[in-house]
Amino acid sequence: MWFSSDNAGPAAPEVLEALTLANHGYAAGYGNDEIMERVRNRLRMIFEAPEAEVFLVPTGTAANALALACLAEPWQTIYCHRNAHIEEDECGAPEFYTGGGKLCLLNGADAKIDPAELEKAIHFTARAGVHNVQHGPLSITNVTEQGAVYTQAEIQTLTAIAKAHGLPVHMDGARFANALVATNATPAEITWKSGIDALSFGGTKNGLMGVEAVIFFAPDKAWEFQLRRKRGGHLFSKHRYLSAQMEAYLTDDLWLRLAQQSNAAAGRMAEGLRSLDHVTFLHPVDANMMFVNMPRQVHQSLHDAGANYYFWPGDQSLDGPANEMLSCRLVCNWSTTDEEIDRFLKIVAG
Repeated sequence: MWFSSDNAGPAAPEVLEALTLANHGYAAGYGNDEIMERVRNRLRMIFEAPEAEVFLVPTGTAANALALACLAEPWQTIYCHRNAHIEEDECGAPEFYTGGGKLCLLNGADAKIDPAELEKAIHFTARAGVHNVQHGPLSITNVTEQGAVYTQAEIQTLTAIAKAHGLPVHMDGARFANALVATNATPAEITWKSGIDALSFGGTKNGLMGVEAVIFFAPDKAWEFQLRRKRGGHLFSKHRYLSAQMEAYLTDDLWLRLAQQSNAAAGRMAEGLRSLDHVTFLHPVDANMMFVNMPRQVHQSLHDAGANYYFWPGDQSLDGPANEMLSCRLVCNWSTTDEEIDRFLKIVAG
């Protein structure tokens, strides 16, 4: 029973097969392989953006940090939620790759940025001119770190505020596929048509071995990104192995099917947990993650049965009163089975 992270799940068989096929013969390095050209064209078609520039990197942290480095000067601030992944889980990578850019942390329910908070922060920034950090990009995480999905209207509200002040907007889409299938929008509608300038298009959490795409919907940052990627040590020489993963991901809508499977698994688990009086939810279950409170004795039973998941926050312990409520995060992935979920639910039910 693995519910610690979608990173813990296996790579999809189609991806492994694509890697085997890509391993035959020779191919140009550093992103000049023929597979990459097909990937680039496919993503441009998916996003209805023929001018978009597409690059691949091996990690989500690299995707976010390098993209933001192209959007922010070292003396600028990046507006994000205080629970954004770039704040909580990237060890200062955005600050490092921007050369010292600062993160401005905003509030909002379910890790969604409150528009009023953004407006207030923008007006507060650079109030003393040269003595302060200056206005920089907005970064939105979708799916958020608390499992919520931004609607198209919510994205447009935030980007409109940013654009009114001349600020670019980045989207951390490590779980972009999960967010997309949870809405009725198209990829274009919840990105560039809603004001997103750069997207970190995730794959690792959704069935790939390790590759993310960075998409700039306007080509003006393309050369800078290439330089930053190389200088930052994230340009693969045998790039075809990144390209092959991404091409398999995009073929026959595999990326959407895998996300639908993980979202559906989370929906099944959430439905079962909601039927239990001793379980409460902390945030909405919009995609493939959920955050719940359960008594310590339930956590102990799950632990004894070999269930893998995280206390959230992580400073909680199995030592203490049996009935004390402890919170945790549960994440489903594309390979999560009904049998795993049913076993988990049976233990929680007691």
